Amino acid sequence: MELVKNIFFNTDKLVENSDIKISYAGKLFQNNSEEVYLHYGFGINWDNLGELKMEKTELGFQTTLNLKEASTLNFCFRNNNNEWDNNDGKNYIFPIEKVELALVPTEDSFLDAPRKLRKTYLWSKKIRLSIYKIITYIPKLISGNFKRKISE
Repeated sequence: MELVKNIFFNTDKLVENSDIKISYAGKLFQNNSEEVYLHYGFGINWDNLGELKMEKTELGFQTTLNLKEASTLNFCFRNNNNEWDNNDGKNYIFPIEKVELALVPTEDSFLDAPRKLRKTYLWSKKIRLSIYKIITYIPKLISGNFKRKISE
């Protein structure tokens, strides 16, 4: 997904506590820089400040970053000659989404699920057997072709 010209992520959303791959093909790549570093921080104050060396590929520079719990991911790029691409002084800032708790399973659901699944399976077998007996024996009773076993 391209969010800003020449910056790509391997995902549609930036979600906290997940790994993302950032690809950069901006002016430092176009100027044939040998090494490019991702300079990053989280939130308004650039907390957890860090820098990662990016791997050079034919399509640009790439690295993987673990997103922390924060409201935004802030970053810019620099090369080994200390030239910067910081979005004309505005830096690159992207919102980080919280994990949706509705999608996180609880421990109880793991324990109860097999038992519930088995009960529903057994009931469906009983219902199918009952329907089979009704379909098979009711027409015989109505037509009079049903023979009782006579015990001696």
